[in-house]
Amino acid sequence: MNKRKVKNMVTGFRTKDGAGVSLVRVLGNQTVGEFDPILMLDSFDSTNSDDYTAGFPLHPHRGIETISYLSRGKMAHKDTLGNEDTITDGEVQWMNAGSGILHEENVPASERLLGVQLWLNLPKEEKFSKPYYHAVRKEDIEEIDIPSGKIRLLAGSYKCHEGFKGHHLPLDYYDIHLESGGEVTLDTKEDASIMVFTLIGDITIEGDKVKEKTAAKLTNGDKLTIKNDSDFAQILFISSRALNEPVAWAGPIVMNNNQELEEAFDDLKTGNFIRNDLTFED
Repeated sequence: MNKRKVKNMVTGFRTKDGAGVSLVRVLGNQTVGEFDPILMLDSFDSTNSDDYTAGFPLHPHRGIETISYLSRGKMAHKDTLGNEDTITDGEVQWMNAGSGILHEENVPASERLLGVQLWLNLPKEEKFSKPYYHAVRKEDIEEIDIPSGKIRLLAGSYKCHEGFKGHHLPLDYYDIHLESGGEVTLDTKEDASIMVFTLIGDITIEGDKVKEKTAAKLTNGDKLTIKNDSDFAQILFISSRALNEPVAWAGPIVMNNNQELEEAFDDLKTGNFIRNDLTFED
């Protein structure tokens, strides 16, 4: 048995994005190599609607998937594919930007906004894949009882349980709830790229304390034990496959080299960002 341990921890910094949304940017362009293939993680936690109702006006993406999970609150999505949709407590918005998409996110006032948005990198050969949007509803998210809490299967698989699967990189995404004094041990693929994020509460992994609102990248291994150090802990477990590819990142565009970035911004200027000249496989 090879136990996973904490390799690196990042707590992030408070910033504003969109039209003035206050958030904590935990992962960004300084953590790409360590947390590959997770490019960005923004954390939202507020009971003051003034922090977020300005929302995120229409903006482009190319080369990534954006995955938003709201434990509490609401988020409305609209894009150039014609999708208009709203998720609420416990649901997921999953968007493959692929070859190019423009979208906006509005965040209505709620009692509490609590959640995260991830940017998942796309492999080089899939940067120009077909864009799509998918909402993972509460009724599609299996809740699996464990001795000291539960696991909400947001995406991927857990033991014999299957959830939503994206079309590109593998992603096992769990929302783990642990009661006071509780712990959970997960079987993991030895070489999977795995991180956890402490949405609520403090935890311990093999003697290392991970405080609330911290992203922890883990070493390789086939077992992970998480112990709760709080009255209640809510942990996001994220497992994928490292790409080990060059990353060229500017604003909302993530490609593999600067020439591809320049082409993307030229496409925006000339009105060719939505690539109707491509042939996609269904």
